[in-house]
Amino acid sequence: MPRSKNAVASRARRKRVLNQAKGFFGKRKNVYTVAKNVVEKGLTYAYVGRKLKKREYRQLWIARINAAVREEGMTYSVFIDRLNKKGIELNRKVLADLAMNNPESFKAILDSVK
Repeated sequence: MPRSKNAVASRARRKRVLNQAKGFFGKRKNVYTVAKNVVEKGLTYAYVGRKLKKREYRQLWIARINAAVREEGMTYSVFIDRLNKKGIELNRKVLADLAMNNPESFKAILDSVK
């Protein structure tokens, strides 16, 4: 009995990789072996990027809160400490949004912890 190669599955696998490589330049988009390596590396970068995105946003929120708090003569660390002691459970994303778009309500929160 002849060996079965299952061309349908292998063609689908190659097609999936080449579709993911769409938009790449030169051999990277149409030569399977090159495209496979590039797509794999790209997926690794995407995975790492999803983790970095979380860090970068948190860093941005902290910088915005710190800038808004320093205008009122307090530091970020003191502000966060006093928020925790008062039991105000607002995360940094919300606090940064308030500091940017609703300065009067942010000031009210700041006054409540002073």
